[in-house]
Amino acid sequence: MDSVSDPPFHEAYKILYDKTRNTIQENNGFDSDLLVAAEECELPVIDLSRLEDSDETVREECKSHIARASKEWGFFQVVNHGISSHIFSRLRCEQEKVFRQPFEKKTKEDKFLNFSAGSYRWGAPTATCIRQLSWSEAFHIPLTDILGSSGSNSLSWTIEQFATTVSRLAQTLADILAEKMGHRTSFFKENCLPNTCYLRLNRYPPCPTAFGIHGLMPHTDSDFLTILHQDQVGGLQLVKDRKWIAVKPNPDALIINIGDLFQAWSNGVYKSVEHRVMTNPKLERFSMAYFLCPSNDTVIESCREPSIYRKFSFREYRKQVRDDVQKLGSKIGLPRFLTHEGSSNI
Repeated sequence: MDSVSDPPFHEAYKILYDKTRNTIQENNGFDSDLLVAAEECELPVIDLSRLEDSDETVREECKSHIARASKEWGFFQVVNHGISSHIFSRLRCEQEKVFRQPFEKKTKEDKFLNFSAGSYRWGAPTATCIRQLSWSEAFHIPLTDILGSSGSNSLSWTIEQFATTVSRLAQTLADILAEKMGHRTSFFKENCLPNTCYLRLNRYPPCPTAFGIHGLMPHTDSDFLTILHQDQVGGLQLVKDRKWIAVKPNPDALIINIGDLFQAWSNGVYKSVEHRVMTNPKLERFSMAYFLCPSNDTVIESCREPSIYRKFSFREYRKQVRDDVQKLGSKIGLPRFLTHEGSSNI
């Protein structure tokens, strides 16, 4: 990729590089915080066509697999999800085109893509050490920017095809997960609307440094559900049984992960799992994520008693996350919202 397109990572992070280099030299060339080996694995795979089976036993078994993966892994893959390989190919092509725009132009994206101001993001502005860096760039786009564009260009048309399908899928999965907690509810349909949900186009440029830098630093997602499509480069890792696991890419699958809000709503039954993206020294990586989010005023409370989390609004949660990131360089998340009972169980 032309260096004119890339964000100025080296210039922005030079002080942190130099500090890390000195630390590694003092430790005889080793930094245990940065070099964490991850074993590769394949996430649970769920065939969504089974939800349409005429046999109710098959349908219920599929729902149970979704709930089990959400409890045990917090992540799973789905196939036969309704998005064709043609759409995925178009997405890759369109993402390459938009990210190849000059950096200066991308920072003024509202003038050439009709996205909301501030949609383009890169790096980690609050990073205070190398572990908090994110060697990536992204467009974080409100769903209404896409659905209201009437396919005004090939990018928005292609994204709209993806967004329409994953929006329906997210609602279906949320309803299944609620049902498996014993709740048939319209909560998600009423509170997670197109004007509250987001898409994120991600690009992870090659990172030629030897520091094991994150493409996206370890975090959990501040939503109910995330639906991700990634290319075949790899780099996504998650925590399972207190170890980092590298997710083996599957070009035919979508990756689903539970967010913080679903963990709180399910009273800790479904797991919002820490995950990260590691950089590749030679290859760029692309992905696209959909975030099922409620309105800021939506109150999240556990569906079971005694609750391990106190009630909170999504606005309150986002503000707490934002404050922690600004002050500490990273997110704390749900532990900030534990009740006394929840704290004593940890």
